[in-house]
Amino acid sequence: MQFTSLVFILFFSVFFAVYWWVLGKNLRAQNIFLLLGSYVFYAYWDWRLLILLIGSSVIIYYLGLKISRSESSEKKIWLNLGLIFSVGTLLYFKYFNFFIQSFTDLFGIKNNLTLNVILPLGISFYTFRMVSYLLDIKNNKLKAETDALAFFNYIAFFPSMTSGPIDKGGLLLPQLKKERVFTLETGSDAARQILLGAFKKLVVANTISPVTENIFQGYEHLSGSTIAFGVILFLFQMYADFSGYSDMAIGFAKLLGFKTTKNFAFPLFAQNIADYWRKWHISLTSWLTEYVFTPLVIAFRDYDKKGLMLAVFLNFVIIGFWHGANWTFIVYGCLQGLYYVPLVVNNQINKKKKLSKTVPTFKELGNIIYTMALVCFALVLFVAPSLKDAFGMYGKIFSLSLFSVPQFLKIKILGLIGIVILIDWMNKDQEHGLEISRFKPVVRRAFYIFLIFMIMYFGVFGNSSFIYQQF
Repeated sequence: MQFTSLVFILFFSVFFAVYWWVLGKNLRAQNIFLLLGSYVFYAYWDWRLLILLIGSSVIIYYLGLKISRSESSEKKIWLNLGLIFSVGTLLYFKYFNFFIQSFTDLFGIKNNLTLNVILPLGISFYTFRMVSYLLDIKNNKLKAETDALAFFNYIAFFPSMTSGPIDKGGLLLPQLKKERVFTLETGSDAARQILLGAFKKLVVANTISPVTENIFQGYEHLSGSTIAFGVILFLFQMYADFSGYSDMAIGFAKLLGFKTTKNFAFPLFAQNIADYWRKWHISLTSWLTEYVFTPLVIAFRDYDKKGLMLAVFLNFVIIGFWHGANWTFIVYGCLQGLYYVPLVVNNQINKKKKLSKTVPTFKELGNIIYTMALVCFALVLFVAPSLKDAFGMYGKIFSLSLFSVPQFLKIKILGLIGIVILIDWMNKDQEHGLEISRFKPVVRRAFYIFLIFMIMYFGVFGNSSFIYQQF
C-alpha cells in the first residue's frame, strides 16, 4: 500500500473521515482506530508478518515495565534481554543469509544453510524505535509506558512505519495520550507538504528511475562518463524519492494531529560531509549519534583525535550495515567514515555554516560541488549489486575514455532537477520544504497549481516502491 497508490488514497480518505468526524472527541476510540488502521496497513503487505510486529510490541512493552520497576542491578538484565531480542530479530530476518554466506565463502565451505527469509516491512525502523525506548527507560530519560494502547500505536504508527522517520518515544508517546485537534491551518500545512512529496516522488524520482536502472544494469557496455552521469542522476533520484516519502509521511501524520521528526534539511547544499549527514536522514543520524556515537566518544576519550576518528568510523560502519546485508554497504559506510578524517584533524567536524540568503557565494558553491562529488563517489557502492560490480564501475568512470554527454540527459530531466534545487534553495531556512509564506498569496497559489499540474501531466504513476522500503 504505497502512499502514491489509489488503494492508499482510498484507505486514508475513509480513515481520515472516521478518525475526525466520527471519533473526533473520543481520544481512546481514536487510538483504538489508529492501531487497527496501522495493523490493516501493515497486514496489506503481508499479514503473516503482522504477528511478528504484534509479538515484538508485547515483549518490548513488558520489558520496558520490568526495567522501570526493577532495582538497578536487575535493570541491565532486562535491558540486555530486550536488546538481544530486538536486535537479534533484526539480524535474523535481515542478515542471517549474509552472515552464513560470508562465513562459508571465507572458509571455502559448501553452503546448504541459506534460508528463504522474508524481510519484514519496516523492521529496521521499528527495531530502532524499540531499542531507543528501552535505552531511554534505562537512562531515566523516559518513563515506561503503562498505556499499552499508546505504546502499540507508537511502534506501529502507519504514516512512518515503512521508511521512517525514526521517532523516539519521548516525542510520539505524549501525543498519543492527549486530545488532538484538527485545524484548517494544520490541514493546509500538511497538504502542502504532501503535495511537495508527491511531486518529488511521482514526477522527479519516477522519471529518473528507469534511466538509472538501465545504466546500472548494463554498465559493462557503457562509457565511464555515462556511468558517472548516472550516479549523479541517482543522487537526485534518491533524494527526491526518500525526502518525498518523508514529506508525505510527516504530512499524513500531521493530518492525524501528530508532529513527527524532521528527516531532511536540504542536504544538496551541504558545505562538507559532516554537514551533509546532519541534513540527510536526520532521524537516523541523530539516533546513532545519541545511542552509538556519543557512547563511543566517551569510551575512546583518552585517545584524543584518534579516539574520535575511531568512533566516527565505527558509527558509519553501522550506518552502512543498517542499509543492507551486502559488503557494498559496509564498504560504503567505511568510506563515509574516512571522509571525516580531514574534518577531525582540522577540528571542523562540529562547525555549522550558514548559507547566504540570496545566491551561494563562489566559496559556498565550491564546497557544495566538492561535497556532492564525495557523496556521488560513495553512491557507486550504494547502487552496485556487488563489490566486483562497484569496482567495475569505478574502473569505467576513471578510465581514459573520451568524455561524452549521454543522450539520456534530456531537457525534461534537467528541468525537474532544477526545480527541486530551486525549491530547496528558496526554503532552506524554513521548517520544511514548502513554506513559502513570505510570497504573496497569488504567487503561492500559482506555485501549488504548478505542482498539481506537473503531477497530473508528468507524474509516473503505478505501484512503484520507495527506495528506502528495502532497508
